[in-house]
Amino acid sequence: MRRMTYLARLDRSVLRLEGADRVAFLQGLISNDVTEVAPGRAVYAALLTPQGKYLADFFVIAAPDAPALLLDCATSQAPLVAARLNRYRLRADARITPMPPEWGVTAAWGEAPPQPPAPGVRVPDPRLAAAGWRLVTPEPVPGALGPDAYDTHRLALGLPEGTRDLEPERSVLLEAWFDRLNGVSWTKGCFMGQELTARTRYRGLVKRLVVKVVAEAALPPPGTPILRADEAVGTLHAGRGAVAMATLRSDALDDPLVAAGVRLRVDLPPWARAAEDPTTG
Repeated sequence: MRRMTYLARLDRSVLRLEGADRVAFLQGLISNDVTEVAPGRAVYAALLTPQGKYLADFFVIAAPDAPALLLDCATSQAPLVAARLNRYRLRADARITPMPPEWGVTAAWGEAPPQPPAPGVRVPDPRLAAAGWRLVTPEPVPGALGPDAYDTHRLALGLPEGTRDLEPERSVLLEAWFDRLNGVSWTKGCFMGQELTARTRYRGLVKRLVVKVVAEAALPPPGTPILRADEAVGTLHAGRGAVAMATLRSDALDDPLVAAGVRLRVDLPPWARAAEDPTTG
């Protein structure tokens, strides 16, 4: 049976970072290694507070038409990302500008989609091969569905979505599996918020995890507390059908869970299962 290519236009915006210092500038701020960005290879990373708490996440992609970087980020977070980068720019030769609103991001999965026309660019999703590809284009891709189609796909994979599943200025990266999803470099050197991120890893301080849950009935609304017996152990996030993401205490993953009277079970996807304990990194 022939596989299909699925396309979904996402609620994402594109920022452009130019200047001779663009790589070195970004390297000192975000969680992953910007030097790994190359034509056909993107990097997934987060911007943190100086205390190591999550602010925003995005994909860093090589611009195909000039020495520049493109940042594929949630539309709701684009102004924050641009403002924070400009705040830290100081004397660096680095300029961050929003691309025109016609530019956008389309996710593709299934069979490989065709290359977009120039100056668009296509890269594999660096988090998981099953996640597919990211197409950054100056106009909508023909045949693309809306973002709900991709939301169903990423929920099936158990992929956290930064803007939905992480709390700005509270969450830490390893709660959302950034280490397993190729979102952190442990070898590149210092970045803003690195101390807490590294301490979380080496001391096994991950007390909460963002995980996929499956409900036995209609999902309660996002924000519903999740109980183990009468004890609150987590919070339900947005979902679709019977599947949602949730933030849970890491010691409750194997226990019977209920949210507003609806029984839930944790469904850890294969990429999240490993020989080591997920709370120790």
